[in-house]
Amino acid sequence: MINTLMQSIREYKRAAIATPIIVTGEVVMEVAIPFVTAQLINAIQAGASIADMLPYAGLLVAMALASLCFGIGAGLTCSEASCGFAKNLRHDVFAAVQRFSFANIDQFSSSSLVTRLTTDITNVQLAYMMIIRTAIRCPLILICGIIMAFVMGGPMAIIFVIVVPVLGFGLFTVVRTVHPIFRSVFRKYDALNESIEENVTGMRDVKSYVRQDFEKEKFGRAAQDVCRDFTRAEKILAFNSPMMNLAVFTVFTVIIQFGSYLIISSRGTMLNVGQFSALTTYGFMILMALMMVSMVFAMITMAQESAERIVEVIETEPTIENPEHPVTEMADGSIDFDHVTFKYSEKAEHRALADIDLHIKSGETIGIMGGTGSAKTSLVNLISRLYDVTEGSVKVGGVDVRDYDLEFLRNNVAVVLQKNVLFSGTIKENLRWGDANASYDELVHVCKLAQADEFIQGFPQKYDTYIEQGGTNVSGGQKQRLCIARALLKHPKVLILDDSTSAVDTKTDALIREGLASYLPDTTKIIITQRTSSVEHADRILVLDNGHIAGLGTHAELMETCDIYRDTYESQNRTGEAEEDVAANPVAQTQKDHAAGAQTQEGGVTDER
Repeated sequence: MINTLMQSIREYKRAAIATPIIVTGEVVMEVAIPFVTAQLINAIQAGASIADMLPYAGLLVAMALASLCFGIGAGLTCSEASCGFAKNLRHDVFAAVQRFSFANIDQFSSSSLVTRLTTDITNVQLAYMMIIRTAIRCPLILICGIIMAFVMGGPMAIIFVIVVPVLGFGLFTVVRTVHPIFRSVFRKYDALNESIEENVTGMRDVKSYVRQDFEKEKFGRAAQDVCRDFTRAEKILAFNSPMMNLAVFTVFTVIIQFGSYLIISSRGTMLNVGQFSALTTYGFMILMALMMVSMVFAMITMAQESAERIVEVIETEPTIENPEHPVTEMADGSIDFDHVTFKYSEKAEHRALADIDLHIKSGETIGIMGGTGSAKTSLVNLISRLYDVTEGSVKVGGVDVRDYDLEFLRNNVAVVLQKNVLFSGTIKENLRWGDANASYDELVHVCKLAQADEFIQGFPQKYDTYIEQGGTNVSGGQKQRLCIARALLKHPKVLILDDSTSAVDTKTDALIREGLASYLPDTTKIIITQRTSSVEHADRILVLDNGHIAGLGTHAELMETCDIYRDTYESQNRTGEAEEDVAANPVAQTQKDHAAGAQTQEGGVTDER
């Protein structure tokens, strides 16, 4: 774990090494000051004049200034090293997440990843700052302070040798007790962040269903869990303070009692006032260093769990990686599923797809239909290699997708999802995700094909209109059309529309399909939809049922051979015809309704619904 974290130090290694060196100089000055002060006190006691005291005073001022300079230097290098380390660590964790496949992302919730990138890295940063400065300074003060206490106080310094191990054992016990609590509290942090994320992203649903009170109670429970665990941890850590106070008072009581006795009884021969003063100062330094050590231990204990969570993300190997010799040429947009079976995890018992054998010619338009959970999206995810097949193979342009360079493959297989995502920025910036170098005329052209130009021209800023995070200031249909335009800029060999026109009307849907056919005649187009009208004129239609192929053919063929497709078509068109009849002759329909009502009353049955 430490080796993994150290790789994020990189260009800040010089500052990290310089900090302990500068801290050493600071400690030397601080430890030397009481020694010189003791000499000055003895000189004053011996009747030294002002002239005799000036060298001591000058030396003390120089030491104090040197200690100040060392302290400032250590603070500057420490802040540079710790902040730089945290910056690199955030970059490394974020880069690791960007390399993840969908299977990897399924292991971590988004709220957990946010906690690791924020709270956990902050904890590790603070611990690192303490390690390179405080954790170096305190042991040095302990060691040097005890040595100087023996030099100045002789056998009386044995009290420190007794107290330090006792306090050390107490601190170790506290830390060992607290660590499991911190381990559980970070999992609860994830739950807390998840509650916030769900509430913010689903705010419209929360207000629509008037569930604000429920959400507040849910968040309150998560916050209370975090508070309860932290309170338990703080109660245990609170033992540090009374332990330190007990040690301080015990040590000073012994020093003052026996020190005063030795000074008086020996008349300064065994212990003089200067030595007594230095011994008291060293005692205070040693015990304060111990108190700081306890704080360092507490911070490191908290950061240890955070570090393990961070390293877990960094060391997670992507389940999908580039091959050793990736292919960067694609002959055409043909797609071949050769007896493909797919499960979302190796341990899963259910197969999302089972023995799919499908061959699509380049330039074909293929419609895909099926009920909820029929694995339509699972099927197309394999084409752009968002997941890898469990058995069989998927080929694009005659080459197994596992042999392609990932970036090259996904640039040539464009996917527009039902839940479209727009990022904060202008419409231009969002569209240029498809092609960073696209000209303004190209942007307008693809937006006209996607039926987006008309509503864009209605905005005051037109293509410079700012899109809020998540596209909250445009409608669902507008988001879908912008995302289709974005995909068109890629000029892909394969274009997948995963129910991406569900929020637009049938007329606009038809116009979009016409635009796609004229703009990308040689591109293989796969249209996933619930509307038979959207795929009725496709070259072929694939019907999926529970991960199996239930039908494949043209509209006419499926009407004769596939019950699922025929029932769906008739259901949708029956509804459409009824609505058209009402619109065309509302009076006749009203008369029919009255006649039906009269028959019902004659039969003695009424339907209150």
